[in-house]
Amino acid sequence: MRPKQFALAWAVLLALPASAGAQGGPVSVFAAASLKDAFTEAGALLARRRPGFAARFNFAGSQQLVLQIVEGAEADVFAAADQRSMGAVAGKGLTDGAPVIFARNRLVVITPRAAPGRVDRLQDLARPGLKLVLAAEVVPVGRYSREMLRKLSSAGGFGADFAARVQRNVVSEEENVKAVVAKVQLGEADAGIAYVSDVTPAVRGAVGVIPIPDAYNVIADYPIAVITGSRHRDDARAFVDFMLSAEGQRLIERNGLLGAAP
Repeated sequence: MRPKQFALAWAVLLALPASAGAQGGPVSVFAAASLKDAFTEAGALLARRRPGFAARFNFAGSQQLVLQIVEGAEADVFAAADQRSMGAVAGKGLTDGAPVIFARNRLVVITPRAAPGRVDRLQDLARPGLKLVLAAEVVPVGRYSREMLRKLSSAGGFGADFAARVQRNVVSEEENVKAVVAKVQLGEADAGIAYVSDVTPAVRGAVGVIPIPDAYNVIADYPIAVITGSRHRDDARAFVDFMLSAEGQRLIERNGLLGAAP
């Protein structure tokens, strides 16, 4: 479903007050850590426009959020960084309707500006003794990172064992992408692999960026859904619909992600 299909519905939603039947309190949004900036901005915007709206965010690795929701945490909206995590929730009948892709993301290599020259190109990631930090493989960005490295192994100039050599340099496996960025910022690693959207204005001064060619990068699809039994269904639906609207898509792109449409 394309974002423009939500434009009229979104305009109507903004004009309506929150449902009188909804229980009080903020709508609880469980979201992948890489969505922190975009969703915080979206929540503040909705709070100004929609009477009675308030959002409480739980940002973490998608795999952690899945466990919390499956174990009964009170979530109203779930936004994951991969289809697999959303499938684990939807497969248990915990989504109110089919999840929808609302954003996409791509990978980038980051390096600490405090230690320039250690990594100047992608091939340097395999240099013996280099300190690399990745997200754990159970984390979407960690899985995407390893997939990207396998793609580079088939590219000319890298070598068939490139991915294996790079992974021997991993000194830390983090539980979410923000932790990867933090370790690189602090100079605790020579390089890390994160999402492009995580190189925010606040981070940009502390890290250098090495782009990954499109042919070898991995595009992450981000699905979103209202959780079955939400106690704030109207506000939850309003949040989801906003992220799918033309304005929501512009907000997503402004925060470094890609919109839903390929």
